[in-house]
Amino acid sequence: MQVHIRVPAEWEEQRAVLLSFPHKNSDWNDDLNSALSVFVRIAQAIAYKEAVYIVCDNTQNIKELFCSTNNMSFIELSTNDTWCRDYGVISIEENGVTKFLDFTFDGWGGKFEASLDNSVNRALHQKGYFGSTNLQTIDFVLEGGSIESDGIGTILTTSECLCNPNRNGGLSKDVIEQKLKEYLGASRILWLDYGYLAGDDTDSHIDTLARFVNQNTIAYVQCKDENDEHYEELSKMEEQLKSFKTSDGKPYTLAPLPMASAIFDDNGSRLGATYANFLITNHALLYPTYGIKEDNEAKECFEALFPHLEIIPINCKRLIEQGGSLHCSTMQIYK
Repeated sequence: MQVHIRVPAEWEEQRAVLLSFPHKNSDWNDDLNSALSVFVRIAQAIAYKEAVYIVCDNTQNIKELFCSTNNMSFIELSTNDTWCRDYGVISIEENGVTKFLDFTFDGWGGKFEASLDNSVNRALHQKGYFGSTNLQTIDFVLEGGSIESDGIGTILTTSECLCNPNRNGGLSKDVIEQKLKEYLGASRILWLDYGYLAGDDTDSHIDTLARFVNQNTIAYVQCKDENDEHYEELSKMEEQLKSFKTSDGKPYTLAPLPMASAIFDDNGSRLGATYANFLITNHALLYPTYGIKEDNEAKECFEALFPHLEIIPINCKRLIEQGGSLHCSTMQIYK
């Protein structure tokens, strides 16, 4: 029998969303309460109509942060950090059956310790959170934030991340394409060769730059300020996006998102604020805000792009202080 594999698009029906909460032994310990408040807000926004799996170091302490724990499961596991987008399972559909892939996570090319994070999927599987479906552990580095799927065989990604020598020894595009076709059932790969965000540890994850909104539309970060350090790279990225074609050979509808005003940490380093790091759930579109003037413009963009969903802002200023944002903090699991 011929095997047909695909990665569901984010807007398809989800079973649950996985979150991994900050704890005292993580990088958030300098102000743990402020970090936890953001994760509580994310969990509450999702749990209104969708299940949430919350990985945490102490289930009782985390439960006490919520007024209601309806639709929430609390799972006590040890983790290094909170960015489960990159170490959580990647769901695939194989001949109509959902399966889960556990790729290797190496802390974004060995930048950070990741041994605990790299064991989370197997622990969740042992506890039954993936049902009776087999979990396939794969000796290949691939992070969830590095790929976007349109649900019909197209994978959007960046060459800076997937071809980086710090992942899989720096394999060529041809070799990586074969891996993505084998594991994800991809029929074609759209490679972005430009675009980055200052303060980003991921080597240009696609979910910080450009996202599928539907099979024919890509939302992307647009920089209009010629004095911004990102202007040249993001302008080249925009031009490359214009050259991409849908699976039926038509140009994509491109939906620009505003470039966030520069936000700096206490040491004067720019933080990786991006509106592309939104999350689509079964009932809502959650988008990051940063307490800056572009927040309202981003809201208007999302209202136009997702008229059928509730639009929920989440202040993610605290998240970008640790190098990620809203989408980075979550991973959807499919039915």
